Amino acid sequence: MALAPRFAGQAYSAEGVPKAVHTLELFLDYVCPFSAKMFLTVSSTILPLLPQKYPKNLRIIFRQQIQPWHPSSTLAHEAAAAVLRLAPEKFYAFSQKLFERQKEFFDVNVVKETRNETYQRLAKLAGEVEGVKGEDVYGLLEVGDRPGEDGGLNVGNRVTDDVKVLVKVGVVFCSCGI
Repeated sequence: MALAPRFAGQAYSAEGVPKAVHTLELFLDYVCPFSAKMFLTVSSTILPLLPQKYPKNLRIIFRQQIQPWHPSSTLAHEAAAAVLRLAPEKFYAFSQKLFERQKEFFDVNVVKETRNETYQRLAKLAGEVEGVKGEDVYGLLEVGDRPGEDGGLNVGNRVTDDVKVLVKVGVVFCSCGI
C-alpha cells in the first residue's frame, strides 16, 4: 500500500527516499511487548544491513497499529505522529527510544496521570532525540480545556486527524485480509 507523503518518515531505506523492489511492512504498537521485540530486533539486525546488502531492493514501512486495549497506546502513537510532523527523519530514532522505554508507558505506570501529564512525559522523551524539541512535540499533543470553535467538546489535539488516518490504514489492511 502506498504511503501518504505526510507519513513518509515511516519508510526506512538505505538511500533516503525509498524506491525499492520489495517492501517489508511492520504493524507495531508502542506499548505491546511483542512489537518492541520485533522492532528492536529489526533495528539491530536488518536496518544496519540495508546500506551494504539491500540499498535498492528493500524498504521497510513502520505501520502504527494502535491497540485500544492498552489505554496509553493512542497517546504513544500520537507522540510519534507529532514527531513525524515536526521531524519525519527522526521517526525511527524516536520509535527506538520509545520501544526501549515502553514499560514507562504501560497501564500501571500511567493510570494515575492525566492525559496531558502522559503527553508531557512522551514529549520529554521525544526531546531526548537529537533534532527534536520536546516542547514542540507537546505543543501538538496538549489537549485544551475549552470547547472548540464550533462548541465541540471532543476537540482532540493537533495530531488527532493524522492518527485517524493511521487507524483507517490499519482497518483497510485488516479488512482485506492482508
